[in-house]
Amino acid sequence: MDLKEIQNLIKFVAKSGASEVKLEMDDVKITIKTGSDERETTILQQVPMQAAPQMQQPQQQQAPAPQQQQENRASGGESASGQEDKGYLTIKSPIIGTFYRKPSPDKEAFVEVGDSVKVGDVLCVIEAMKLFNEIESEVSGKIVKVLVDDSSPVEFDQPLFLVDPS
Repeated sequence: MDLKEIQNLIKFVAKSGASEVKLEMDDVKITIKTGSDERETTILQQVPMQAAPQMQQPQQQQAPAPQQQQENRASGGESASGQEDKGYLTIKSPIIGTFYRKPSPDKEAFVEVGDSVKVGDVLCVIEAMKLFNEIESEVSGKIVKVLVDDSSPVEFDQPLFLVDPS
């Protein structure tokens, strides 16, 4: 089971309203639990001769996103751009991790404001558990705004880019 399948499963469970889902396969055991305000995701992969890695999303990691939104509103970031954002598509983070605009510190950014992108183009990478996951565009259009600073932590479903589809 690859990362995209796991991400899609998490999205499906979140939208379905189920409180707990367990999936067991030969080499993977996944338990997704959702609560009223807290969400816990546990993923175990059994690897021979190693302890199974465990990824949990503590409740305290949920808190920064609303605080960031409040800070943006206080600084005028969202209120000023709220009217401009109509008609744009938002590309959101499929995972929790650290957002990077460049493949490495000495390279150019994957995309800049004003660049045209098509489905499948790499927009950024998100580091999660020492793995760098390429985030590909699911829409075609022109990058209007980058919503996250380079090397910043991001939450699941946090907006990353605004794209003008026209």
